[in-house]
Amino acid sequence: MGETHLSFLRWTSWHDLLHRRLLMQPQLLPQGSALLLAVSGGQDSMALLALLQDLAPMHGWSLSLWHGDHGWHDRSSRIAAELSSWCQQRQLPLQVDQAAVGQVPSEATARQWRYAQLEQRAREAGADVVTGHTASDRAETMLLQLARGSDMACLAALPSVRRLSPEGPLLRRPLLHLQRRDTLQICQDLALPIWEDPSNQSPEFARNRIRQEVLPVLEALHPGSTQRMSNLAERVSQVRDSQTELSRMALELLKTATGLDRRGLGALSPATRRLLLAQWLQQHGVTALPSSQLDELSRRLESGAPGGAADLAGGWHLSWKGAELVLQQRAAEH
Repeated sequence: MGETHLSFLRWTSWHDLLHRRLLMQPQLLPQGSALLLAVSGGQDSMALLALLQDLAPMHGWSLSLWHGDHGWHDRSSRIAAELSSWCQQRQLPLQVDQAAVGQVPSEATARQWRYAQLEQRAREAGADVVTGHTASDRAETMLLQLARGSDMACLAALPSVRRLSPEGPLLRRPLLHLQRRDTLQICQDLALPIWEDPSNQSPEFARNRIRQEVLPVLEALHPGSTQRMSNLAERVSQVRDSQTELSRMALELLKTATGLDRRGLGALSPATRRLLLAQWLQQHGVTALPSSQLDELSRRLESGAPGGAADLAGGWHLSWKGAELVLQQRAAEH
């Protein structure tokens, strides 16, 4: 009862906004869920922690916290220690994992390490993972994917709910209606400490340059563009989910004893053939192909084209001759 009373003592418009959003979209954070919050100490995760802690009595969540120390800079261990102390004073259970020296040399490997650790901890706790990603993060990701020439499916940046692995816990992002300036305001309104990671300012990371140099220009030219890009990513995510369901049905019709019916696939339109090919490869665990490679494969598989083969990432080999399209794992070379 005391916790519920405390929540209303510091009820703000931010609490009200998130509470109403969750009532409208209960699938974001279902009632009674066990939630593992990823807390870096930055403004987004601290705002997430404060809002969910205050709303927990109303929604029946049980909360636990996780912090990952990449060891990228001298202050990282100090941030972990200070954040742990702050949580301990408030009786908030925080787990801290530290990466081994040299284990996460890049932004990509750091991300992989974080999600691997989060998935392991979430499995142990029987919980879903929750992160403080905002519309700003989603807009940055979409711009990076566009610049890299990613497939349309990759433009469904930072979906609000997804699985960490096929059989793993869910990853939930309830703050995608907010922008970075909003989470800063939440921290100020609720007098929350913020631990700044100096790597977030380094121009060595592409995301930081998008954040510091590109988005401000777009916002100056077209105010509200960040939120509009985030909303577009959500719509693309919904289209992708629909396409995935329809693709599974179509692939069942094309399935053969050894692979796919090449002639049936080749008779489809280029766009449909490309979509089904990407979905089929993903089902078998093949790393997502660049758009240019998917386009080339789709062209080579059209009706009337000669037989052929292609080596794919991860040791996979795709071959087609006659009516069969076959995917095989190449034998490891010794």
